[in-house]
Amino acid sequence: MINKREILGEFLGTFVMVLFGIGSVAVAVLFNGYQSILQIAIAWGISVMLAIYLTRHLSNAHLNPAVTLAMVISKRMPSRKLIPYVIAQVLGAFAAGWVLFLLFNPSIEAFEAANTIVRGSAESWQTAKMFGEFYSVPDGATVSMPLAIFTEGFGTFLLMLFIFGFTEGSNIGRPHDTLAPVFIGLTVTIIICLIAHLTQAGINPARDFGPRMVAYLTGWGDAAFPDDSFGFFWVYILAPCLGSTAAAFFFCKVVDPIMKHDQPNTL
Repeated sequence: MINKREILGEFLGTFVMVLFGIGSVAVAVLFNGYQSILQIAIAWGISVMLAIYLTRHLSNAHLNPAVTLAMVISKRMPSRKLIPYVIAQVLGAFAAGWVLFLLFNPSIEAFEAANTIVRGSAESWQTAKMFGEFYSVPDGATVSMPLAIFTEGFGTFLLMLFIFGFTEGSNIGRPHDTLAPVFIGLTVTIIICLIAHLTQAGINPARDFGPRMVAYLTGWGDAAFPDDSFGFFWVYILAPCLGSTAAAFFFCKVVDPIMKHDQPNTL
């Protein structure tokens, strides 16, 4: 039986992380509040750090279905917890999307009016991107779906590799447990700086799917999705899961054994 405390931790932590993270995107879009990807990336990194500190005593603060999947594959967590964790994470992200919509909808409407954007039209990706990510937009980099899939998978691979490195006992160079959330937040920041111009750096299926569904239900409709080829699933849900799975196997089969073998003998 799943512990209610764990469900609360994953829901609350994901809610906080996504609310602050997509809130920074909304401020950038609507008010030009940030002038660079670095500033938004720092906001996301701080959001991740605060959410982990808030809830890790409740559920170990995965806050990401791809992370939970990797923990199950690496046998750091029983498989029976996978689905309850993922449901809690998606619901937390969905709730954060609704709160963002309630907070900013008047400002979104004003932005749409000022820029002659009809919500639900093809042009409304400009506001829909506050909720879900887009890997190919008219004024952005030219990114094919295969490249976007690789980008999101690789970004999540890096995230999961560092999470293992920061938390596994075999890594004698890992930070102290009290500082691990800071380093995980910094990892998210630098990954966003690397890939956000290509895919907006989802690297978290719950973070993408929950708020995207809010946009879909509140007037954006099909404009809440990046294409007509189910790209949101391949790029922002499947790819992060594949990336985290690869990281789990790579760390457990290659990195972890080498770290354990190379540890100095103690008397």
